[in-house]
Amino acid sequence: MKKIPEVALLFWVMKMCATTLGETAGDLLSMTLKVGYGASSLLLVGVFLVLLGAQLSATRYVPSLYWAVILATSTAGTTVSDYMDRTLGLGYARGGLVLVALLVVVLGLWRASEKSLSVTDINTRKGEVFYWAAILVSNTLGTALGDFLAHDSGLGFSGGALLIGSLLALVVAAHYFTRLPTVLLFWVAFVLTRPFGATFGDLLTKPREQHGLGFGTAGSSAVLLALLAGLVVYTSFRNRQPALAGGSLGSAE
Repeated sequence: MKKIPEVALLFWVMKMCATTLGETAGDLLSMTLKVGYGASSLLLVGVFLVLLGAQLSATRYVPSLYWAVILATSTAGTTVSDYMDRTLGLGYARGGLVLVALLVVVLGLWRASEKSLSVTDINTRKGEVFYWAAILVSNTLGTALGDFLAHDSGLGFSGGALLIGSLLALVVAAHYFTRLPTVLLFWVAFVLTRPFGATFGDLLTKPREQHGLGFGTAGSSAVLLALLAGLVVYTSFRNRQPALAGGSLGSAE
């Protein structure tokens, strides 16, 4: 059963769109609407689990469902990270280290159980669960990294986004010009796209006196949701056409 999309350019465009939307939507719920980090985390993790159940029950790749789960991991990751770092007082650096350790554990258990971390080789229910667990943790980690860069590193929102964008460019170059394992590069890129979305989302939403663009959480979320929905509709239409063969980042051990 092929239940995940091809890892090509459009995948990464939609991933960054979803992660940026996850940042703005999570902040909209927890801060703008004043629901709070804890309550927002419980609500959004619940939404993620419901959508995950639907994804695990599906028998084929459904773009709208798949990207809804991705968006849920990103939105929940935003509020869970904020709860850890701010409410629990771990701070961005310590919270990030905790999440790095958790991601290593998830990937290690996945590798030990399924003998592969390739996202194109997932053919068991257990493999799917590990895949989504890794995505949830990596998106939560990405929020902590993005907040650390934006607030504690001195780079600010635009500087953090520029740094992460440069690192992503290096990953792309490594994919084409080195023999580094594509699975390794996939997960590095997957983690890095989240702090890029976090810092870019903050750049969109924060007021100008905080060196943001001042679009607000509601306006930014609406625009990003419309963009992601348009891409999902396009993907759904394209998915009905004959698939093109070819390799992709994340397809080999």
